[in-house]
Amino acid sequence: MTSPNLLILYVENALESARFYKTIFGVAPLIQSPGFVSLRFDNGLGLGLWATSSPEFVSGGTGYRGEIAIVVDEDAQIDRLHEEWSAVGVAIEQPPFTAAFGRTFVALDPDGHRIRVCPPDK
Repeated sequence: MTSPNLLILYVENALESARFYKTIFGVAPLIQSPGFVSLRFDNGLGLGLWATSSPEFVSGGTGYRGEIAIVVDEDAQIDRLHEEWSAVGVAIEQPPFTAAFGRTFVALDPDGHRIRVCPPDK
């Protein structure tokens, strides 16, 4: 079964947001760059903080925006899910590409909510 295990919040400043979440949750970032910061909690849930000013950020939405993320271990799994979902008519907002954190793509649910498939933080 494929299960969501990562939440991504779109932020103005990823590093500033990381400081905030580190302060309130006491969790240090696993990955930290000006455009993206990743945190992992003891329960296994991940929180990604993605700067909307990052050149890798692509979204046609406005206002409150976020993603449901599904983390998979291998690039081949990411490509396979993209092919499977495309074949059954799932809308793809961003086809597979390699971002700062690894291979990824974005699908849309019927209401336009983003579903990102990506690798685990290393």
